[in-house]
Amino acid sequence: MAMNPPDRGDDRQRIRKLAQAAMNADQTVGQVESLLADMGPLLVGLTKTATALDGTLANMDATIATMDATLSKVDTTVDQMATVVGRLEAVTSRVEQVVLVVEAAIRPFGVVESAGRAIVGRLGLLGRE
Repeated sequence: MAMNPPDRGDDRQRIRKLAQAAMNADQTVGQVESLLADMGPLLVGLTKTATALDGTLANMDATIATMDATLSKVDTTVDQMATVVGRLEAVTSRVEQVVLVVEAAIRPFGVVESAGRAIVGRLGLLGRE
């Protein structure tokens, strides 16, 4: 078995491929460095935005807590108003009962007055001047 000596053309081709790969790798590293450099300010802006969002959410939590307290007060007020309306309805019912009793009590006076006017009218005591 005889070994063939390496061909000089294959070595050159191999060196060219390695050189091209090194240049491509160098170019890729440059692109990655450029991309990372561009992402730095973007990440800083994103951090500021996230911080602002955290503050907004904290304010929203406080606002929701205030709203919850306000709604609880409204619920309490509505319950109190319902109690007041119930009392007013009871008072109105009592006043209506008193008015009915007074009307019933006054009705005989109306009959007496009407009878008296009729008697006075028949006697001719009214209307003379």
